[in-house]
Amino acid sequence: MSVTVRFAPSPTGRLHVGNIRTALLNWLFARQSGGAFWLRLDDTDTQRSTEEFAEGIRRDLEWLGLRWSREERQSLRTDRYVAAAELLKARGRLYSCYESEDELDRKRKRQLARGLPPIYDRAGLKLTDTERAALEAEGRKPHWRFRLANSDADLAPLPTIVSWNDLIRGDQTVDVGSLSDPVVIRADGSFLYTFTSVVDDAEFGVTHVIRGEDHVTNTGVQVQLFEALGKEQPAFGHHSLLIGADGHALSKRLGALSIESLREAGIEPLALASYTALIGTSDPIEPQPNLDALAGRFAFSKISTGPARFDPEELKALNARLLHVTPYAAVAGRLEEMGIGGGAAFWDTVRGNLSVLEDAASWWQVIGGELAPQIEDRELTDKAAALLPAEPWDDTTWDTWVAALKTASGRKGRALFHPLRLALTGREDGPELKQLLPLIGRSRTEARLLGRAA
Repeated sequence: MSVTVRFAPSPTGRLHVGNIRTALLNWLFARQSGGAFWLRLDDTDTQRSTEEFAEGIRRDLEWLGLRWSREERQSLRTDRYVAAAELLKARGRLYSCYESEDELDRKRKRQLARGLPPIYDRAGLKLTDTERAALEAEGRKPHWRFRLANSDADLAPLPTIVSWNDLIRGDQTVDVGSLSDPVVIRADGSFLYTFTSVVDDAEFGVTHVIRGEDHVTNTGVQVQLFEALGKEQPAFGHHSLLIGADGHALSKRLGALSIESLREAGIEPLALASYTALIGTSDPIEPQPNLDALAGRFAFSKISTGPARFDPEELKALNARLLHVTPYAAVAGRLEEMGIGGGAAFWDTVRGNLSVLEDAASWWQVIGGELAPQIEDRELTDKAAALLPAEPWDDTTWDTWVAALKTASGRKGRALFHPLRLALTGREDGPELKQLLPLIGRSRTEARLLGRAA
């Protein structure tokens, strides 16, 4: 079977780490299976959906390297939803209702007061044509509910209990007999996600639906929608949701973890992809060399049903680890855009001390910019300046120079190396001085040792 999956965000805001985890799991599965990954913009909410947000979604996915082979927009498919709705009306599975939100709320409260579950009482089914006409004469417009197959004998043999073998959670059941018939068409004629998603998945041949566990109950309803439409249902997989490092729900803080904000903070796309795909799995959280390597590790059996813990500090640490092993060729263009030269020699020298790529600029300044001298031991640095060998310098220069300085000064260990580091870099720590020295060059080294800005 050819695999087809989809990522279906609503363009009502920016993508955040929770969205991207879902997108990644779909993309990685499709990549591993040689299947197709589609982008579907669920933009039926015309009040909040914007083209700016849609473009932001595309930009975030492209930045992460998650290419899609097809894009669809629900706002362009209204005719298909109308056709599906008319089919369900003809089959007696959609019925009109006229209650306002206030009336429905009062019904629920009365049921709760009587110790009954707040399930819709199907009053709309009991209306006569005359009663419907009278309600519409009052100016009321109907919303439409999907009639679940539960206790009604006329809808047998569909069971009250909907079950499926979840790709991640194993055997799952939803008792649709305990649910209200869901509204699938609003009074203004707009369609809701529960309905449109099924129509799209059926018509586009989606084979696997991978999404958050907050959709498990939706799946019970949607299985019956597939059956009512006479369509084959896809396989479902429901991953756990993210929690924070403190163990509390992350949902209310996701706005601060938008992909845009993480990008601006210097997080590498591959670090974010590696982290969000591997948290909540049995695999160790390690930087991956590319997305294909990440896809090669993907397996539904590795995804835990327990909460996935997202820790921004852990992501930052992983980002640093990724940069420490990133080859020069992968960042050469970006370094050039930042005005940083030095080639592979510079990159190999400083990458082990970077948290984000932008940190390289400060080390480029240390090497080639003006630096205020920090002289801790004047006697030592004067001797060091006097003993500097002639250029050209290479990776042997440091050892030769330091050996002579040890003999001349009688110093060793921290007493030798700390004053040199302060004078040459102005910092307490950093890359190996052996590698930095040829990059700084003789004239700058001499000036800094003698306490002159250089």
